[in-house]
Amino acid sequence: MDSNSNTVVVTGFGPFRQYLVNSSWEAVKELSKMGLGSDIDLQIVQLPVSYQKTKESVWKIWTTLQPLLTVHTGLASSSKAIIILEQCGKNKGYKEKDVCGYCPQDGCCLLDGPERLDSTIDMKTLWKTVAVEGIDILFSRDAGRYICDYTYYTSLYYGNRRAAFIHVPPLSKSVTADFLGRVLQLIILEMLKQCGRNRE
Repeated sequence: MDSNSNTVVVTGFGPFRQYLVNSSWEAVKELSKMGLGSDIDLQIVQLPVSYQKTKESVWKIWTTLQPLLTVHTGLASSSKAIIILEQCGKNKGYKEKDVCGYCPQDGCCLLDGPERLDSTIDMKTLWKTVAVEGIDILFSRDAGRYICDYTYYTSLYYGNRRAAFIHVPPLSKSVTADFLGRVLQLIILEMLKQCGRNRE
């Protein structure tokens, strides 16, 4: 599948459990005000915390918008002021029910899919490159076997691995939506530098 070379899609999630305001979507809305530079067509999409609906939305992103890169963001509810760069999505082990009370068949994203898919973005290099005052950035190979991991795997599969996932912390006095938006902008611009190098 060819990509529109200047479209970048960034997604955040809607409310779930006690999080009536999901920091991932608030950060993405702030990012959309800032943009990613004049040569990038930034599109933002809110995903529901539902396995089935999110899978449909992700499929639609890749088939209709055909972006250069899709970056998914999700709320890491346990984390303090930490950004987590996720390297891969896993296909199996989904036992936790979503907001609709649904769990994937056989706890699996795609029945014929590989066990694990890695992003074309080298998150370890990114983790070493990006530093932000006031927040720690971590590298991870386990996105948590819930909607975030499920979304990531699905997107890596449909998007030929041109997807990335960033876990963001809950909003607080020190971690505002505006601050997270600026952090996302910085990280995604670094990702796009990698995309440019990969295409050359």
